[in-house]
Amino acid sequence: MSKEITPRKRLFKSAVFPVIFVLVMWAVHLIQHYSGTTWAEYGILPRDFTGLRGILFSPFLHGSWSHLINNTYPMLILGTAVFYFYPKSAWKVIIYGTLVGGFWVWVGARSSFHIGASGLIYSLAFFVFFSGLFNKNRNMMGLSLITVFLYGGMVWGLLPIDYKISWEGHLFGAIMGVLLAWIYRKDGPQRKKYSWDYDGDYSPIPESMWRGEDFSGSDRDREEQKGVRVSYHYRPKEKSDQ
Repeated sequence: MSKEITPRKRLFKSAVFPVIFVLVMWAVHLIQHYSGTTWAEYGILPRDFTGLRGILFSPFLHGSWSHLINNTYPMLILGTAVFYFYPKSAWKVIIYGTLVGGFWVWVGARSSFHIGASGLIYSLAFFVFFSGLFNKNRNMMGLSLITVFLYGGMVWGLLPIDYKISWEGHLFGAIMGVLLAWIYRKDGPQRKKYSWDYDGDYSPIPESMWRGEDFSGSDRDREEQKGVRVSYHYRPKEKSDQ
């Protein structure tokens, strides 16, 4: 007999990968900091063959402590949310958001080393938000909006305002998130449907019921089919003395 997973255990299980991901990010940055080295050359270098390795390595590389910290809590919140609410498509979102989004950066970004987990974070944020939008789930949209608010300036990160910021990585990550949200729109929490949500031509009563013998029409029709005729009499109340 299988044991049902409680919401708390499910939450802890959903947070495993994001926590490991963040720990690797911090470990890499600590090594660079205390060794006095930089591994920025392992980032994505567009249209350079060796720069393809950055698709795998760049999410773990950060240029400063603020860069690392600003990518830590969105990764924890959004990563956990994706694994918790979208368990069937979570790994696909992570893998495609990293590989495809990173490849788009390699193809279309300006010639510079692009590092950081921001591209993947944008994929997660836009995936959660637009999944809620496509499914009309306000909870998911609210979660993403809260994260965007905490992340700060997320929309501005899509524009080429600061040359030090890989806005291309943000943009391609966001586009990838929207596409993934549409592809896997049937996964995750769905909005509850009520009787008034159905169109007039559609009946929520199963077809097998109203076409079967159990729903063959009115009481009079069923009685006539059985060869029995029933007459209904009405007996008025007697007038009471006033």
